Amino acid sequence: MLNAADLPDDVEALKALVLRQQAEHEAQARRQATEYQQLLEDYEQQVSGLREQLNLALAKRFGTSSEQLSPDQLRLFCEPVDETEPSTTEEESVEVPAHRRAKRGRRPLPENLPRVDVIHDLSDEEKVCPNDGSTLELIGEDSSEQLDIVPAKVQVIRHIRRKYACPCCEQQVKTAPLPPQPIPKSIASPGMLAHVATSKYVDALPLYRQETIFQRLGVDIPRATFANWMIQCGQLIQPLINLMREQLLAGPLVQMDETPVQVLKEPGKSAQSKSWIWVSRGGPPRQPLVLYDYDPGRSKAVPLKLLEDYNGYLQTDGYKAYREVVSQNGLTHVGCWAHARRKFDEANKAQGRGKKPAGRAMQGLAFIQKLYRIERTLKEASSEERHSARQAQAAPVLEQLRTWLDKSRPQVPPQSAVGKALNYLHEEWPRLIRYLDDGLIPIDNNLTENAIR
Repeated sequence: MLNAADLPDDVEALKALVLRQQAEHEAQARRQATEYQQLLEDYEQQVSGLREQLNLALAKRFGTSSEQLSPDQLRLFCEPVDETEPSTTEEESVEVPAHRRAKRGRRPLPENLPRVDVIHDLSDEEKVCPNDGSTLELIGEDSSEQLDIVPAKVQVIRHIRRKYACPCCEQQVKTAPLPPQPIPKSIASPGMLAHVATSKYVDALPLYRQETIFQRLGVDIPRATFANWMIQCGQLIQPLINLMREQLLAGPLVQMDETPVQVLKEPGKSAQSKSWIWVSRGGPPRQPLVLYDYDPGRSKAVPLKLLEDYNGYLQTDGYKAYREVVSQNGLTHVGCWAHARRKFDEANKAQGRGKKPAGRAMQGLAFIQKLYRIERTLKEASSEERHSARQAQAAPVLEQLRTWLDKSRPQVPPQSAVGKALNYLHEEWPRLIRYLDDGLIPIDNNLTENAIR
């Protein structure tokens, strides 16, 4: 602050001093206003992001998990669109198959099930006519069926090996050989091993529950014994797995995905940590194979090991651990449109359930749904027909989508749900359009995701 003694005596100098201080105050006020405006925009962006997270969490908890949208819903655009955006008012001709109403009532029981006849007859006294005392004659039958189940039966197979000896020399003795067993000297028969493996890996019945079930049947087998049986069965089928992997990697396309799994008492890891099941699907196009591999980690070393010496198409989601094997093996990396669609679906759900104008999230979904409608018409087509149809129908849609994407990205905050969907689509674009190259390549990785479930 200036003192009176510091003020100039000259009037003009005094005016200049006042004007200079006024300019400094105005500049400072503008800087503060800019800072406050930026702070306000940051807070608004944080609030918007938190609101989107809340809406998405509510949608996942209480809403439908389906990503399919009806054509009517895709037409609910309230904002103007230009020629690069999908039309929402065009009439599409849709062939509706003849409607056939399903007959109500109980379904008939399968004819291949064995039948056990239980005859219900009248007593001898009831077979006498009460009017004239004549004996009633059989004129027909009324039949109905019930479904019955025979509970599991545990039995013991006794292997009796007969011995023979020569009655003359009394030196030659022969014993009937025991048939080869999956696990020598084990009490488990092949059928028992198959039952335990099917219950665990197909019916998701843990070994400790199977232990209780067998105890209820009067047989006490510790779960550790069951576990040892499964380990040895895994070693027995390893040659088959090796052959399946050779067939899988010999095909033109491999689809991969991974999912977390919790393993109890795993050495060096807590029970709350994640381990991973990796699934690979590929092989002959008409007879695809599916293989599952366990690994405690999710690093790039896993696909490098599983896809050693493979050359062809690799279809995955946007997880970057696959890019190392793509680079080293010279693979053609194909993206998954289902994951891109999921990003826009989540962005749309993040807007909340209230009435709102359809924005870029719905526009992105409209483009992607067009691609899927094309694919639905090509289900029965050959790979050559599918490739030609994609070039003629899907390629123009992708060109429009690329133009719309380049226009929309700069206009949307990158940290918003829509911004994340747009950025994912932009980053994955070179891989997403690869499905146009070959009719053998699916539009998405859903078959692998379904297999891993």
